Amino acid sequence: MPEAYLSVSSLTYAENFITEDDATAAARGRGDELGCVPISPSGGATLRLLASLVHARAVVELGTGAGVSGLWLLGGMRTDGVLTTVDTEPEHQRAAREAFTEAGIAGTRYRLINGSASEVLPRLTDGAYDLVFVDADKTGYGDYFEQAVRLLRPGGVVAFDNALWHDRVADPGRRDADTVALRELGKAIRADERVIPALLPVGDGLLVAAKR
Repeated sequence: MPEAYLSVSSLTYAENFITEDDATAAARGRGDELGCVPISPSGGATLRLLASLVHARAVVELGTGAGVSGLWLLGGMRTDGVLTTVDTEPEHQRAAREAFTEAGIAGTRYRLINGSASEVLPRLTDGAYDLVFVDADKTGYGDYFEQAVRLLRPGGVVAFDNALWHDRVADPGRRDADTVALRELGKAIRADERVIPALLPVGDGLLVAAKR
């Protein structure tokens, strides 16, 4: 097995390599107050990069939170791109709207859908999206992956936050429902010939897969 190359200091350096702007930092603060833990700065920067690489015009986000990940995604999308973000908590979406407004993002560039992902995703169009980002209930990740493959165009990307889940996924002794769901998701995506996967050790882990 290959040795680990990165020290804690190097991981910390990488985590803080990109500095968040004021609007994103303010959104992160609101997220902390609401108890919806935002994606890390390194994870957000990775989302922005992915959105830029696929020239994203249509993106689906599951788990609006307070708008932190949405700001990162919008930062990498085309200027005519639209973010569709889904969350069950109206208070979270109000915070996200505030964040988008503070950042000067036009209302035509995003749509906030209040509802559960399991109800909303089946209504979205097959093959119409460039990127799907998932930061929602962990036990639903397997179902969301199947929906993402349907929604993505060839070459599109799906990304799952918390793929390492506070170091629990790598520990076989951890058997709680969320950890098991994330572990099984990783195995399923790794074996799925429809996608090209990678597990990125940024933030709490970002599991990424490109649709063939």
